[in-house]
Amino acid sequence: MTGSETGPLRLGIAGLGTVGGGVVRLLAEHGDLLSARCGRPLQVTAVSARDRSRDRGLDLSAFAWHDDPVAMAGSADIDVLVELIGGDDGPAKLAVEAAIANRKDVVTANKALIAHHGSALAVAAEAQGVALNYEAAVAGGIPIVKAMREGLAGNSFSRVYGILNGTCNYILSAMRDSGRDFADVLDEAQALGYAEADPAFDVDGVDAAHKLAILTSLAFGCPVNLDAVHIEGIRQVSAIDIDFATELGYRIKLLAIARLTDHGVEQRVHPCMVAEGTPIAHVDGVFNAVVAEGDFVDRVVFEGRGAGEGPTASAVLGDLVDIARNIRMPAFSVPADSLRTLPAAPMDRHVGPYYVRLSVLDRPGVIADISAILRDEQISIGSMLQRGRDPGEAVPVVLITHENEEAAMSRAMSLIGGLDSVVEEPKIIRIETL
Repeated sequence: MTGSETGPLRLGIAGLGTVGGGVVRLLAEHGDLLSARCGRPLQVTAVSARDRSRDRGLDLSAFAWHDDPVAMAGSADIDVLVELIGGDDGPAKLAVEAAIANRKDVVTANKALIAHHGSALAVAAEAQGVALNYEAAVAGGIPIVKAMREGLAGNSFSRVYGILNGTCNYILSAMRDSGRDFADVLDEAQALGYAEADPAFDVDGVDAAHKLAILTSLAFGCPVNLDAVHIEGIRQVSAIDIDFATELGYRIKLLAIARLTDHGVEQRVHPCMVAEGTPIAHVDGVFNAVVAEGDFVDRVVFEGRGAGEGPTASAVLGDLVDIARNIRMPAFSVPADSLRTLPAAPMDRHVGPYYVRLSVLDRPGVIADISAILRDEQISIGSMLQRGRDPGEAVPVVLITHENEEAAMSRAMSLIGGLDSVVEEPKIIRIETL
C-alpha cells in the first residue's frame, strides 16, 4: 500500500489541469509544513496528462512522465494515485480501478466518478485494504466529507442540504443584484470564467446532483444512487421571479436537498425560495454552503469556496495527509457491505409550500376559475399578489400556497395552464423551510 510509514509517501498525479497544477504548487510551497504534520514527506514521483508539451508554468522535470494514467496507476514507483482527470468513465475510471487492483490508495476530486461508480469502487477498495478518499469531489475547500464521516459520526442524520454549485449561485446572486435576466448574467459569468463555454452541466443542476448523491450516501449509509435524484436547473428562473421573491421576503437559491421521509430517501436539486432570515440565503457569489442536521448536534453550517485551484487542492491534500498518517476509513462512513438499500421517495409525494406565478388576462372571473381548480385539488392559498390593472391585457398574479403534495400541485398547474385566460405556462418554485 504505502510502504514504510516513515519514508516518503509517493504520489502519482493523473491530470495536470487547474486542480492538478494546484496540488503540485501546494506541495512545493508547503512541503516542509506537510512533512511536519504527517511525520513523513509527501513526494510527487510521477505525473500523467494528455499533452506533454503544454506549458503549465510548473517544473515537472523531477517527475516520471506517463502518457497512460492506467500504467502509472499500476507502477511500483507510487503509493497513491491522485486522480484529477475527471469524467465518470474512460481513463479516470480505468486508472482508479487499476490503482485499487494494485493495492494503491486513491484520492480523487472526481464527483462524476464517485456519483456513478462510488459504491462499486468502495467495495473494491475495502477488499484490497486501500483508501478511496474524495473530499475534493464535494464543495471544493469545504471539508464536509471528513466532517460527516468523522466529526459528526455520533449523529443520526435527518437532512443534509446546501448550495453545491458556485456557477448557479453566482448567476442567481447577480440576477438579484442587477435585475438582469438569466441569459445576460450567464454571458457575464462565462466572460469572468465562472461558467463553462457549455454551461449545461452546471446550470441544469447535474453537477449539484452528483454532489448530493454522494452526501446522501454519507448521511444515510445507503449506496450512491444518482438515478434517484430529482434534477431541475435554473434556466427558467426569471428576473420577475427574483423581484417577487424579494418583495415576499425570500431569496431564490439552487438547493440540493436529501432527507429521510415516510416514503424513503428524498433527493432533489431545484430552485428554492428560502426566507431571508436563514443563513443560507446570504451565501452569495461563487461560494458554496452545506448544512447537516443530526439528532445530537442539531444543525451545523459549513461555508466556503466550492471550486477553483486553491480550495480544491487544499481538499486533495487533506485526504493525502490522512493516508500519510495511515488513517483509512470506509468511503461512505460504514463498510461497503453494510450500505443498506433504502427506497427512493417519489417526487410527487413531496410536501411543502409553493410560489406560483401566473400570467393571466385581466378580466372578470379569472381568479374565480383559478381558485376553483385549487379548491378541487384541496390546495389552500396563503397569500396573493397582483401588480397593477390592465383590463384585457396580461398581468402577473402570484400565489403563495400552504403545504401541499407535489402531485396535487402538478395536476392543478396543468389544469390552470389550460385555461383560456392563462397566457403562459404557470411557473412554480418550491418554498423550502430551513
